[in-house]
Formats: sequence, C-alpha cells, structure tokens
Amino acid sequence: MPALIDVLAELDALWPPERAEQWDAVGTVCGDPDAEVRRVLFAVDPVREVADEAVTLGADLLVTHHPLYLRGTTTVAATTFKGRVVHTLIRHGVALHVAHTNADRADPGVSDALAGALDLRVTGPLVPDPADPAGRRGLGRICELPAPEPLAAFARRAAERLPATAQGIRVAGDPDRTIRTVAVCGGSGDSLFDQVRAAGVDAYLTADLRHHPASEAREHSDLALVDAAHWATEWPWVEQAAAQLDEISDRHGWSLRTHVSRTATDPWTAHTAAHTPARAVPAAAPGALTPADHTSGAPR
Repeated sequence: MPALIDVLAELDALWPPERAEQWDAVGTVCGDPDAEVRRVLFAVDPVREVADEAVTLGADLLVTHHPLYLRGTTTVAATTFKGRVVHTLIRHGVALHVAHTNADRADPGVSDALAGALDLRVTGPLVPDPADPAGRRGLGRICELPAPEPLAAFARRAAERLPATAQGIRVAGDPDRTIRTVAVCGGSGDSLFDQVRAAGVDAYLTADLRHHPASEAREHSDLALVDAAHWATEWPWVEQAAAQLDEISDRHGWSLRTHVSRTATDPWTAHTAAHTPARAVPAAAPGALTPADHTSGAPR
C-alpha cells in the first residue's frame, strides 16, 4: 500500500496547488505523511457528517473540494464544529486533503465533470489559463448540446442529471427558446458574465446567481440562465476525481479502494413555492402575506 505522501504527490500532479487562486486554501489539512493509505473517500464538503462517514468507512484519506479553513484560523479547538472535524479525523487516523480552485482550473476539472453529467460536448474553457499552451485548462467550459432543444427541456435535463436539492433548478428566459450552445461553471459563477457574453452562447448553467448580476445579464442580452444549487453543480467532480485516482492506483499497482460520498451536504433542506406565477404579482393589502404551498423534502 502507498504512503500518504505518495498519494498526495499524485493528487498534487492532478491539481497543482500553485494553480489555485491566491485567496484559496488548498492542500493537506492534516495527516501523517508516512501513514499507509488503503481507502480514500471523496466528497464536496468537509463537514462533520462527512468526517463521520470517513471514519465509519475506515478511510485513511478524505479528499474534499471545499476547504475546511478557507479564511484561516487561530484554533482547532473541538469546541468549534471545524475543530471537531479536525479532532475526529486525527483521532481516527484520517488525513484531509483539499482541491478547490486548482481543481476548477484543471484538465479535466470541475466544469468538465458538470458538462459530462449533462452529456454536453466541451469545446474549450470559458476563461482560458494563459499558462496552458494546449488551451484546455481554465475556469468554466463552453459546450455544445447533443442536439438543439428548448430551454425548458435543457432545464429538465439539468434537473434530472444533477443531484436533487431543495432549490431545484431556477431558469431565466423564454422556455421555448432553442438552446444549442451552453457555458457551464461549477460553483458560484456570476463573476463570469462578461466572459459568457463574449462567448456568444445561448445559455449559462452555474450556481449561486445573485439578483443584481442576473438581472443585469438579462438586460444586456437574451442569454438564458439556468441556476442550480452550488453543491449539485460540483458533486459530479467527486466521481470524476475518484476515477482519476483509480487509474493512478491501477498504474502503480496500489490496490487502493476509492469511495464517493453520496451524503447531500447542500445546506438548504426545503423549498416553498408561491401560488402566484412569476411576472404576475397582484396588489396586496399592507401587511398581507403571499400565499404559498408545496414544501419539498431533503435532497435525495
């Protein structure tokens, strides 16, 4: 079996830490470099439930997309939930490694996995990495659909192919508009609207679209917007990353066991839909409540 230091060297080759954004916190959070690694669990979020899952599984290494300490810390006391995660992992001999924006920029990266989940053909990065002469790395991806389809059908494709969440899929645009090309960005993507418009695509699929950037994007053009939950757009990378380590393990004869967490760590647990259709809000008496119904359950 490989030592942790050997596995981490291969992960850093897949997702070099120097390609992460300057504000990011990637790399190894805890772990003994000389410890043997037999089982590896991949997940999006390093939350307590996932740490407990790693312990129950008997994993020696937990690889997550999101950092545990993105903004730094001065304590790992177990009185905080993040400190409790660190204590749980160290007590049970589980290392924690993070690949965040370095995995976003990779080839293949987070947005490649998102495109693959929707059966989209990637034609190139949305924001190319100038350091990549092959022009394959970078943020986001520009894609083509297998065949043109209405926006409503494309939104259904996203809803069916991505993990279910309380939010579901939000759409802005004419549902009958034909969609042929799409820009995708796993995770928060409303900082890339300039690049999306420059790409000339029909639709943009991402997560965490805020009111003002989305409203301004719609005023600029008839670009269709498809907004999914942050966790849902990044979860396909977990499967992709596990498959990459499987290939490395086979090449080295390591016989590692990789596992993918299917624990839904999206923070939202329910969605209440209004009776009144969008764009048809009636006048209401002061203090009146908007009627609502249908509360959906937790993600599957």
